Amino acid sequence: MRYWLMKSEPNVYSIEDLARQPEEIWDGVRNYQARNFLREMQIGDRAFFYHSNTKPPGIVGLMTILETDIVDPSQFDPSHKYYDPKSPADNPRWRTVKVGYGETFAHTLTLDQLKATFSPEELLVVKRGNRLSVMPIATPIAEQILAMTQS
Repeated sequence: MRYWLMKSEPNVYSIEDLARQPEEIWDGVRNYQARNFLREMQIGDRAFFYHSNTKPPGIVGLMTILETDIVDPSQFDPSHKYYDPKSPADNPRWRTVKVGYGETFAHTLTLDQLKATFSPEELLVVKRGNRLSVMPIATPIAEQILAMTQS
């Protein structure tokens, strides 16, 4: 099992939304490096849900990867924000995963708390200028984060 961090703006899609609809396709990723991380995910992996572009930003919960290698349907929908007219139907460029709700943490692990605890080499989300919406987390770092949610 591997760990990941997946970002979403809470006004677009929040941990509360996932809790209400406990399985969801994580659509709309349009960065090649983030897409490649999605391709590496395996069923049973766990992902930290990170609320971005909010005050304060931070990790708010946990998800499980339920299904992998799903064609992202939003790339073919002309009315969708993430429509990609250059993505060929016979070889779609955007694939994603289905996530399942795990838990909502009692308190947000803020970006400031994460920066105070981890270096950019340990946790990509604290790296200045990092804008990736999907990133891996090494197991020892993930275990530290999980321990922080219990305090």
